[in-house]
Amino acid sequence: MRTSRAGRAGQYLALIGYLLFLALPFLWLISTAFKSPRELGSLHPTWIPENPTLANFRQAFDEQPLLRAAGNSALVAAATALIAVLIALPLAYVVARRRTPLARAATGWVIVSQAFPLVLVIIPLFLVLKNLRLVDSAPGLVLVYVVWALPFALWMLVGHVRSVPVELEEAAAVDGAGRLRTLVSVTAPLLAPGIVATALFAFITAWNEFFFALVLLKTPEKQTLPVVLTHFIGAEGVADLGPLAAAAFLATLPSLLVFALIQRRITGGMLAGAVKS
Repeated sequence: MRTSRAGRAGQYLALIGYLLFLALPFLWLISTAFKSPRELGSLHPTWIPENPTLANFRQAFDEQPLLRAAGNSALVAAATALIAVLIALPLAYVVARRRTPLARAATGWVIVSQAFPLVLVIIPLFLVLKNLRLVDSAPGLVLVYVVWALPFALWMLVGHVRSVPVELEEAAAVDGAGRLRTLVSVTAPLLAPGIVATALFAFITAWNEFFFALVLLKTPEKQTLPVVLTHFIGAEGVADLGPLAAAAFLATLPSLLVFALIQRRITGGMLAGAVKS
């Protein structure tokens, strides 16, 4: 009993330490966003601002087109989420319902695709988009994001499809419904929570992505929010710390809010179908 309690206490301590490790950078970001220039230059920084100010937020909006960049990010992220789900849903249905070599190959593709670093694929992607005349365009960036988000979207939706009883589809087939009608009228409504979670995850991925947007977008009016945040860093590498922290804090809020809504659904998507009933 004592050993069990000690082990549980150790687990809680480890969890608390991990949460603090994750939370401290964000808390420091919030603290920095509300500090005055005098406090930012202090040799003895404090966690809590002595004289909180909104000047950094006003300066951030004055110096950079944050609203336009946020609109670009939202448009690209929404298109990515919609297209990724529309492609991944029928593929997930086939992989989950048919035990074929193609289904096993698709599962292997999900695993292998996550092993490629971004630097390895950026040059081939750039050349392909250049031949398609999609460099420095939102559609080209959406195309890249959809390809990058598809493996995980497929993985999540496969778990949700497997959690839907096959007997419901068999009953629909007895009533005369075809495969497409069964997918649209029977399976898809039951997959609505998983579809929403997958779409929101694809949205977050595209909203936060920086590397592809930095390489592919050159026109300032088309740049997304993560790229615009780098403009707060001068040519000599000196950051305008206050406005940068304020802008980064605002850019992080949508991701945090969306992830708070879908984190249970993401876990469910990973585990659904893992245990046979």
